[in-house]
Amino acid sequence: MSIQMVLLPVFVQIALTFYLLFAMAISRSRALSGGEVKPKDIALRQQNWPVRATQIGNCFANQFEVPVLFYVLIALALPLRHTDLVIVMLSWVFVVTRLVHAWIFVTSNDLQRRSLAWFAGALVVLVLWIYFAAKILLP
Repeated sequence: MSIQMVLLPVFVQIALTFYLLFAMAISRSRALSGGEVKPKDIALRQQNWPVRATQIGNCFANQFEVPVLFYVLIALALPLRHTDLVIVMLSWVFVVTRLVHAWIFVTSNDLQRRSLAWFAGALVVLVLWIYFAAKILLP
């Protein structure tokens, strides 16, 4: 399996994270410049942002939860030479679930649909770890 094939889903996940970072920054800047929130109301990380800024900010923060397990797996699988088509395909499934989750989060924020997308992604990462562990531990 080529390094490019293994890392492409990682790069897409990282692009999503940066997209959300910049969207959050823009949303927060607009809230500050528009007077929706005062600097003193958020200076100590108080949760006083408007709903839209909070929604995007929470989605951004969520990219440092389950995706970390994905990053660690890829970071281990590559140097140990345990990447294959299954890892690549499951990686893409995971990233698609993250894209869907983020889309739902920053648009309708339908909790039921968002939860399903989150759970699907968490399940895929679990399967990735089980598969990876089996490749390492079983002859």
